[in-house]
This record gives sequence, structure tokens and C-alpha cells, in this order.
Amino acid sequence: MRCAPLCQFLWLWPYLSYVQAVPIGKVQDDTKTLIKTIVTRINDISHTSVSSKQRVTGLDFIPGVHPVLSLSKMDQTLAIYQQILTSLPSRNMIQISNDLENLRDLLHLLASSKSCPLPWANGLDSLASLGSVLEASLYSTEVVALSRLQGSLQDMLQQLDLSPGC
Repeated sequence: MRCAPLCQFLWLWPYLSYVQAVPIGKVQDDTKTLIKTIVTRINDISHTSVSSKQRVTGLDFIPGVHPVLSLSKMDQTLAIYQQILTSLPSRNMIQISNDLENLRDLLHLLASSKSCPLPWANGLDSLASLGSVLEASLYSTEVVALSRLQGSLQDMLQQLDLSPGC
């Protein structure tokens, strides 16, 4: 009876010895590939773009481009975009929102590899005004959100090459 746990462990040992961790370089490459895929999806929607520096009244809650992004800031920004995109009725937004969720998972893997696990960002605490903004200017919200998201993703792509901090 005392041998049972030891025997089970020894029986599983060959299987356990073959398990390898995913190399962090592979995770980083997958992250970059997913970012490029999302940018391509946004380009395929082909709305007119808006300059990231242009101010649009009532849409200040949509994040702009940040020059230096840490992994936690990237996650927080993606959480906000995900929350905004899920509020838009377009079918294209569902796929991009799902891609953003996967991208956030990859960022969490990158962060944990650097021994700095990220807390899950929730996006904006309150988007009470989003309903009225969507009602008043659905198309403008979609164009501005996608344009700024595309700029943010391109910045994230550059930051990943620089090995961002926590």
C-alpha cells in the first residue's frame, strides 16, 4: 500500500520527462504574428482612417497612441479596446475582439516569463456614456476605435522588439 504513490510516479516519469516548456521566443513570435493578423483584419474592413492626433469630440475615452508601453499598459489598453469593440454591433468586431483576448493571453505569458504576472485589466470602469455615443455616432466610434487600435497595435509591435518591462 505504501508503494502505490511511488509506483504511480515512477510509471508516469517517462511521460513527465518529455514535457517541455514553450520557448519564450516562440510566444513572442506568436504575439507579433497575432498583432499583424489583427492589423490586417482592420485593414480589410477598410474604413477611412483618422489621425491618432486628431481629437474627436465625445470619443476621448478611446485610447490613443502611447510612445512607451510596458506589458501591463499594453494589457490595459487592449482591455479597453476589447470592451469598446464588444459594444459595437458589427460582425467584424467579434473576431477582432476575440483576437484581442488571445493577444492579452499571450502578453500574460510573456509577463509571467519575466516573473511579473499581470493582474487582469478590466478596461474602463464605467462606459456609461458609450451607449449615448454609440446611439449618436456609431460609424464615427467604429472608425476612430479601429484607427486608434491599429496605431496602438503597431506601437506594441515595435515595443515587443525592445523587450518591454512589466
